[in-house]
Amino acid sequence: MKAAVIESVGKAVVTEVPDPTPGPRDVVVEVAACGLCGTDLHILQGEFAPTLPVVPGHEFAGVVVGLGRDVREVSVGDRVAVDPSLYCYECRYCRSGHNNLCERWAAIGVTTAGGAARYAVAPVANCVRLPDHVRTEDAALIEPLSCAVRGYDVLNSRLGSHVLIYGSGTMGLMMLELAKRTGAASVDVVDLNADRLATARKLGVSGSGAHADELDRPQGWDVVIDATGNAGAIQDGLERVAKAGTFLQFGVADYAARVSIDPYRIYNQEITITGSMAVLHSYERAAELFAGGVLDPDVFISDRLPLDAYPQALDQFASGVGRKIVVVP
Repeated sequence: MKAAVIESVGKAVVTEVPDPTPGPRDVVVEVAACGLCGTDLHILQGEFAPTLPVVPGHEFAGVVVGLGRDVREVSVGDRVAVDPSLYCYECRYCRSGHNNLCERWAAIGVTTAGGAARYAVAPVANCVRLPDHVRTEDAALIEPLSCAVRGYDVLNSRLGSHVLIYGSGTMGLMMLELAKRTGAASVDVVDLNADRLATARKLGVSGSGAHADELDRPQGWDVVIDATGNAGAIQDGLERVAKAGTFLQFGVADYAARVSIDPYRIYNQEITITGSMAVLHSYERAAELFAGGVLDPDVFISDRLPLDAYPQALDQFASGVGRKIVVVP
């Protein structure tokens, strides 16, 4: 079958690979669409400690075309979205409910072959059936939405909070939509990318600009979310948190990124700094939110490219052009 492969650091190709074989509790999914993500760029750069080569693609949905011998929960022909998370369920983090911090953490499309291919294998437990009104080719958005839902679980924010989001790419826009639905009094967005910022305005923001100084909240924001991973944005965001506020590191920063904090201010103003890593008990809820219309796929997905264009799609994503880019095998 045809698949995208990250062969080595900095090199992605589209080539033929063997068809996947399901284990006893696995299914084979014919991929309808696979989204690109910042994680894919980190894998391309040799981060996330992947073993290369690997077929990327952890955001995907499709149709079940093959079943392991012990699978009864789904049938051939079912349309499913796939949670890529693979946990050991044995380490102290899994046993304490922090599976996303698993000592043997793995994920489809990161550490094992993923959805940037005609077919992908997934445990049946990771498959969520799609309702009839959800288009299979849109359901690749469920995985990033599940990460955003996890972010809001971590925030545990109060009703009436004033929220500032750095970045209006896919993840920033998803955090915007969730903020509006979780009782925020205002949601402001900052981004240097004018086209992406225009999309945030289209979705509805209280204020927006290229810099937080353009917004009228000198006392700061109750919740500040970085959805960029950019050290400069993170540094600025840390300085915008109001007293008793929370800063959420949601964007994936480079390993080498560093920022400075003011320990006395954190103590004296009771500021919380926290992070959110991937999916945790949030995929099914994201699927229900998606089915309920929390996102408009036609707004969030800017490009649908053929699988053959995967290397070019990575380049476009890295350049910041568009919003969610998906490849269609």
